[in-house]
Amino acid sequence: MGMNILFLMTDQQRYDCIGYAPTSKVPTPNMDRIAEGMAFTQCQSVNPICQPCRTALLTGRYSHQIGTLQMSGDLNFDTPTFPQALQRAGYWTAGIGKFHYLQTWPWHVERGGGVPLTELRAEMEGLGFDRVWETSGKQLAVKNYCDYCEYLDKEGLLEEFRDMVSDRGANNAKPTVVELEKDGAPWPFGEEHHIDTVTGRKIREAIEDRDPDKPFFILGSFCSPHKPFDPPQRFLEAVPYEEEDDFIRGEGGELTPEQKQVLWKLRRSYKATIQLVDEEIGKILDQLESDDLMEDTLVVLTSDHGELMGDHYLVQKSSYYRESQNVPLAVRHPQFLTGRVNDSPVEITDITATILAAAGLNAEEALSQPWPAFQNRIPCRSLLPVVSGDAETIREYAFSESRGVWECITSQHYKYVKFLEYDDPDRGPQECLFDLRSDPTEQINLAGELAHRATLEWHRRRLQFVMDRTPPVQHRWAPLAGG
Repeated sequence: MGMNILFLMTDQQRYDCIGYAPTSKVPTPNMDRIAEGMAFTQCQSVNPICQPCRTALLTGRYSHQIGTLQMSGDLNFDTPTFPQALQRAGYWTAGIGKFHYLQTWPWHVERGGGVPLTELRAEMEGLGFDRVWETSGKQLAVKNYCDYCEYLDKEGLLEEFRDMVSDRGANNAKPTVVELEKDGAPWPFGEEHHIDTVTGRKIREAIEDRDPDKPFFILGSFCSPHKPFDPPQRFLEAVPYEEEDDFIRGEGGELTPEQKQVLWKLRRSYKATIQLVDEEIGKILDQLESDDLMEDTLVVLTSDHGELMGDHYLVQKSSYYRESQNVPLAVRHPQFLTGRVNDSPVEITDITATILAAAGLNAEEALSQPWPAFQNRIPCRSLLPVVSGDAETIREYAFSESRGVWECITSQHYKYVKFLEYDDPDRGPQECLFDLRSDPTEQINLAGELAHRATLEWHRRRLQFVMDRTPPVQHRWAPLAGG
């Protein structure tokens, strides 16, 4: 029987907001248990926005290959997924928590007028899941109707929950005090009803209800620390309020004293929601141990993107800056409990290939389509050679992109960014080049420096290579005569 696989995700967790990180801002003892295997400090989201990253993870492809560059539109369900491959290999599979593969509606759709996800369970199961219990996410539950909404409905809390989320303010890339100061208050309902508490229970139920005659794969996807930052009171009380003025300066201006005060409050609530998820992860790991499953289970932990939280004069995500783009990644393989830390470039979709490899599958074979030939361009790579100690790195550089606004190559020591919104082909695009050793906060643009011309060209060529070699997937829907 194959190795069990548990893939845990958080939402919007910065690379430095996990206990094992060298510059950790929050203790996470249970997440650190997963890092008993290996922690990766340079894991980069291939698109630091919720839906684009999550659809890329599901398919092992870049978001430009599958048409999910921005948080709009839906994943084409004709695209092969890794849970489908695991099912074919004999796994019992479950998807619990936030998927966010569909973004059908524009932002102005009315409350409750989004996607009725509970009516689409069969379609979601078709992505490769024997069991589905889905959450929209905190803010998306105002518009969508998911399994968590159904839970709240039965508890008589749905509309109060939607009121709470709506009152906490909308997402905004700039640190506007008017929006931000609405957030950060404690969860106003019973702790047992919090979206991450319920998700943790449902993950544990899936472990308990698995088919004992098959290896299992479980995607367990939490919704914190995404906005609204809504920790239950006991978690908020456990995190001290700190006024540490260490914000990274940005081109948009200097944070005002008022903005800093609001952001210090939000930092506290953000950390507290991480500790809520950490407690739930601890319960899940305890269950694996009590059921004698830990030594037969690969456990992976990551997040879809980070959170700027005032750094670079920005909040939220979708930026190429490290605080938005880089995420935690820990891989606990029971045969390789070395506790090592690896700082080589990693793409978040390398998790996809790693999971398939742990099941004895090749990502290219599992996720390709037979025709045309370029349908086999699967860019994810397994991390198992690094985890096992057979290799120090699986790639020279990591690729990322977002919204058709920028594309990025990050090597061991440099980050190159190409900006796509230009209208003069002779002048060409604006570019950034950062030396990550001397300038870790990405403040000094070296793209125009003669001394760095060769480095700039090296990264330009790699970016062009990625884009040339990963064309969009071709989809089919028309029936054939006689078929």
